[in-house]
Amino acid sequence: MASADPTGALTGDRVVAAGSTARVLVAVTARALRGADCADLGQPAVLSRLAAAPEPVRRTAVTRAAGRSALTPAQLGQVDTGRVARWFAEQYPVRRYPGVLLGSPHGAAAHLAVALGVPWLPTGFEVAVRWGEGTVDRPAAALAHGGALTARLLAGNADVHVRQVHCPASRGMTAGSTVSMTVRWRHLPGAYRRFLLDRLAPGAPVLLLQDARTWPVLDAGDGHSFQVGCPASGLDPVDFHPDSHALRQVLRAAGGDGARWELPEVSAAWAYAEHGVETDFAEATRQWGARRGHRLHRVLFPQAEALSATVADLYRQWLRAAGKSGDRLVVECGRLLDPWQVIRTGLVPYWCENATRRAVAGAEWWLAGSAPFSSVDVLPEPPGVRSPALAGLPQWLAVASFGRRRRALDRTSARGYPVTSVPTRRATEVLRGQPYDLPTPPPIPVDAALTALRDGGARQGLLVC
Repeated sequence: MASADPTGALTGDRVVAAGSTARVLVAVTARALRGADCADLGQPAVLSRLAAAPEPVRRTAVTRAAGRSALTPAQLGQVDTGRVARWFAEQYPVRRYPGVLLGSPHGAAAHLAVALGVPWLPTGFEVAVRWGEGTVDRPAAALAHGGALTARLLAGNADVHVRQVHCPASRGMTAGSTVSMTVRWRHLPGAYRRFLLDRLAPGAPVLLLQDARTWPVLDAGDGHSFQVGCPASGLDPVDFHPDSHALRQVLRAAGGDGARWELPEVSAAWAYAEHGVETDFAEATRQWGARRGHRLHRVLFPQAEALSATVADLYRQWLRAAGKSGDRLVVECGRLLDPWQVIRTGLVPYWCENATRRAVAGAEWWLAGSAPFSSVDVLPEPPGVRSPALAGLPQWLAVASFGRRRRALDRTSARGYPVTSVPTRRATEVLRGQPYDLPTPPPIPVDAALTALRDGGARQGLLVC
């Protein structure tokens, strides 16, 4: 596919970081709404070929691959965030929808959208930019370099905020070769407005899913903010201080030196983390809906596992109301998900944000408090990095052990864990082996889903308003 249109702007598929969560979730949701699975979805397989290679060789290959797929600093001037929004919207089938989900990237949001028969659109997206002279152990240098990059992007895109994230715990050695920028819309993009006008049924509601996790954030000014570490790392903000033992382990694994770690000399305030929704975006969407008869409902989740548990419970209720057992579970992780195959097989989906101990423990706690499942299939996505926060395979096996008759941990995903790489289509390959459970239930009415989220999510800490 071409990387730029005749006007010189880069196309969305070139701008949005390869393998980023928002990109994958739009792809899997759009396919499910077309009645297709994710057999064509993959990602660069560099890590899968290097699991047994010496660590220096693996690091070099990974950083080179990351640099090849990232944008150059000069290309930031060709980024048009409106074109990116259009690329997201155009992936969905052309028809009228009984609602729409907007918001933070979360695998359970994709499953919820498919159960409702509606699209999911992100309120931001990730961009990776090459950092030729970068090092993983110098966040202050990353901030200085990121400021110049952000200025280039904002010069042609005044309607966004850029959150730069320097996190060697979640990105490994690539945090030293590329700059990670989460671009968040401050207002409803024009392509989204046109999509909603053309595709929403009269009076159809708009659901805004908001990641309410907070993190220390430096306001660098002029639409640019910066954070060291992130909630998805499985670590706490204190773990990114220079005297942290966990930080030294992370940097050693990423080829850095803990003695060189220097935090920016700027005071930090707690704010929504990188996948939060801009306050202005929420208000602009509310006002747009009020003028056109589309009520906005906000769903805020305090932790990723809270939304995962609530949507899994909703699926179980939905399947049982349709006369199915609702007793077969698939525990997905990261990019390893396929909403269409989940619907086809009549499975209950629980999504782990990543392979950290904290995320996997969330699945364990939910399973411990749920009625037993007859079968549990587990798809652990290898993160491609080493970190003290990661779950070991025994913890993943403990999740599978909750199955009464079937307990399955995908061996392909486990092979080379945690430093290998497994494409999204691996989830499709596993789920295709499950028996059909047809017919699929009719879509959940949006109002009924809101009631279930409000009632069932309260004990998980969800706020529905």
